[in-house]
Amino acid sequence: MGIKNAVVKRFRDIMNERGITPNALAVMSGVTPSTVYSMLDENRKDLSILTIKKLCDGLDISIADFFNTSEFKSLEQEII
Repeated sequence: MGIKNAVVKRFRDIMNERGITPNALAVMSGVTPSTVYSMLDENRKDLSILTIKKLCDGLDISIADFFNTSEFKSLEQEII
């Protein structure tokens, strides 16, 4: 699994656990819904760390806690 897929999976897991829709996450985080949907789009390759931070703030979790999972700890090096 690459970093992009790991980030999307992590946000989807958190949203599912909390019963939050992408629109609700956008409102909570102060970003547009299109920003959240774009980030969740598996065809889109780029991620913004600023967007990830805003979404984490909206979810009231630290960015360190967001990335502190086995998926992130076991990521392979990505050479493009």
